[in-house]
Amino acid sequence: MGVKVVVADNEKSSSKLGPSTLNNGGSSSCSRSKMKLWMVRATTSVLLWTCVVQLTTLGEVWGPRVLKGWPSCFSQDTALDLKLPTSVSVPPRVLPPKRVYKNNGYLMVSCNGGLNQMRSAICDMVAIARHLNVTLIVPELDKTSEFQDIFDVDHFITSLRDEVRILKELPPRLKKRVEQGRVYTMAPISWSDISYYRNQILPLIQKYKVVHLNRTDSRLANNGQPLEIQKLRCRVNFSALRFTPQIEELGRKVVKMLREGGPFLVLHLRYEMDMLAFSGCTQGCNSEEVDELTRMRYAYPWWKEKIINSDLKRKDGLCPLTPEETALALRALEIDSKIQIYIAAGEIYGGERRMASLAAAYPKLVRKETLLNPEDLRFFQNHSSQMAALDYLVSLESDIFVPTYDGNMAKVVEGHRRYVGYKTTILLDRRLLVDLIDKYTDGSLSWNEFSTAVKEAHAHRIGKPTKRLVIPDRPKEEDYFYSNPQECLQTDEPLNSM
Repeated sequence: MGVKVVVADNEKSSSKLGPSTLNNGGSSSCSRSKMKLWMVRATTSVLLWTCVVQLTTLGEVWGPRVLKGWPSCFSQDTALDLKLPTSVSVPPRVLPPKRVYKNNGYLMVSCNGGLNQMRSAICDMVAIARHLNVTLIVPELDKTSEFQDIFDVDHFITSLRDEVRILKELPPRLKKRVEQGRVYTMAPISWSDISYYRNQILPLIQKYKVVHLNRTDSRLANNGQPLEIQKLRCRVNFSALRFTPQIEELGRKVVKMLREGGPFLVLHLRYEMDMLAFSGCTQGCNSEEVDELTRMRYAYPWWKEKIINSDLKRKDGLCPLTPEETALALRALEIDSKIQIYIAAGEIYGGERRMASLAAAYPKLVRKETLLNPEDLRFFQNHSSQMAALDYLVSLESDIFVPTYDGNMAKVVEGHRRYVGYKTTILLDRRLLVDLIDKYTDGSLSWNEFSTAVKEAHAHRIGKPTKRLVIPDRPKEEDYFYSNPQECLQTDEPLNSM
């Protein structure tokens, strides 16, 4: 504003003077005007520079506080370059270098089964893709969830980029071919050695460019694999497969609530309706419930076993323990009756009637539905895999983990707890337990005799270092790799056979 006023005043003065005055005093008047103009500009520049310096200093202190919560107009990379107060430390995100290799083609996989069955399959498929030098497409999951609904897909891709190239989808030309149904699809042979994939699957990928494996559970053998294959399976399982931030946050919330109440035990009580119908185990069920479970078993054509002798199967240790049997086992092991017990399971078949004896022995029974508000679980409803992921996180952090059946979750959680330091996992010997329980029930064993026998039988079944059982030509009967990944475990103790 000052510059404009000076110029305007000079122009008015010039118009009132005659020609001679302009000629005689023009040069001196012009010099004075230029000098004033220069001084005004210099002063203005100094003031502006002073303001900039002061604002920059204030911005370093107040900027992050003022801008917190505002919509960002920076990209993520730009935002990381902003100077933060010295009290805030943001470690740089270090990505592993990309592995450079000649790509032999693309591998698509569709996982089947529950969460932990799919989890182990993903680990196997990453190891196979790495060994074959192919590009893996982010696996498709069974049920109603997508990969990114359960796992942090970006972390999965970037954390493994030094081992294998993983894409969210095929390149457009190949994607169009798959959408038209022109893709080679097959189910690999169960429990195969890695050489099977090198000799049988790789030539198909090289020929067709894309191969789709549509059943991936238990397709890679437990034992006899190269050490780098075994270690990569562990790296995927324990590092790359991270749950989504929403699931992780809710898991931490549940664990914090439980920790505030003291030590807690997670009981993986596999006594849901579908489990009982599939296994044919009806111990403690009334006649109406037996009929209902039988109808359900016949309704699923892919459940091959239809006529099942429940009593014989139970005596062979092939049934999940009932809530009543579980209560007796925990009491015999002298688990403190005041401990919190978190039930990691779906809806228990028979409801409160079947849970009565367990609740009487251990009053502090809790579930995620009783700990959390309905709003917390709203986005998880009708998504069994997400609910199972929450139970997985709580199981991993528990002081004691007790599965009543050796299904996929029990096995994978057992292996993960071994990996993080051999945390106590009580592996119940169901065949021995039901025999002891029957003897105690019919009066042939006193309580002290029963309790002593149970404790002695489980003294070495608490998740300590052991050798993985290998049974040549009978892979289904040997120890599962993911329940005891001994190639990846650190221990100073000798490995004993369990």
